[in-house]
Amino acid sequence: MSQTTLPRSPGIDTLRGVSILLVVIHHLGLRLPLHKTDAALWFPVGFLKGLIFNGYEAVFVFFVISGFLITRHTLERDGALHAIDWRAFYGRRVARIGPCLLGIVALLLVCHALGVPNYTIDPQRQTPLGATLSAFTFTLNVYEGHTGWLPGGWDVLWSLSIEEVFYLAFPLVCLTLGRTRWLWVALAFLLLSVPFTRAAIVDNEIWQEKAYLPGMGAIAAGVLAAAMSARKRRSPVGAASAAMGACIDPARSRGPVGAASAAMGACIDPARSRGIIGVVGSTGIAAEAAPTDRDAGTGTGTGTGTGRDTDTDTAIAGEVASTGTGFAPRTRMLLGVVG
Repeated sequence: MSQTTLPRSPGIDTLRGVSILLVVIHHLGLRLPLHKTDAALWFPVGFLKGLIFNGYEAVFVFFVISGFLITRHTLERDGALHAIDWRAFYGRRVARIGPCLLGIVALLLVCHALGVPNYTIDPQRQTPLGATLSAFTFTLNVYEGHTGWLPGGWDVLWSLSIEEVFYLAFPLVCLTLGRTRWLWVALAFLLLSVPFTRAAIVDNEIWQEKAYLPGMGAIAAGVLAAAMSARKRRSPVGAASAAMGACIDPARSRGPVGAASAAMGACIDPARSRGIIGVVGSTGIAAEAAPTDRDAGTGTGTGTGTGRDTDTDTAIAGEVASTGTGFAPRTRMLLGVVG
């Protein structure tokens, strides 16, 4: 289980930045319609309207990114979705969401009590208690769907409600279906349901924007993308070697490739490889390739050396016994290994 922090992805950060910009323009345009300003002198009205209202779709980009990152981190920590540590998962969600959610709800309640314009809950339709409970139980979308729009400060919690309902179920679904194909069937169903659920909701404006299934479908897309990405990274070396049309075999190779392969003490052969062949650990572990009948008498590479440079911890001395291959009887080769 990896406890290291994963490196940031420039691609994901770019998507985040573009999505944030679109969301900001969207909220700006709701209060200051760009197509009714001097911007219309420079840009087509249709473009400005699209720029404003695409902010809603940008939230769905955030949903996809969220699903991707949560799944990638889970795979890095626990190795597989069916092995997810649900206690640690819920603990991280509470630590990440709880303090901020408590803070914003407390601030909104203070604004309501002080009668701050645009932050006061309409007593004819809603109550501060109802809004607070819906925020903490992630049912704010349902509450608004039945009672009408809440003030803007509360209304922004709709996307958090969708995310946290998904992640409340995520560990349980992974533990029960993670070893079967039904997990992927369920995720694919959520993803494919998005256009149908969006089209089916026609009689409730609030529910059209804040229904749970479309948002969950976008998160499911991110989960599937992360799972496929992890599977691609774990593909066998033998498959990659076959795709390149080359078999690196120290018993048959000539030149530097044969020397390097022999020094590593491993035969990378798509017919015999399993998993990823590599050198593991900061002190260096040399893999040993067992000779076969065809290798006998032609030269077999065996990794017999260990890290000799203890100060740098980056060198592995491999000794090559080579006969009939044109190399010196005992050739030393240093392999740089990232510790």
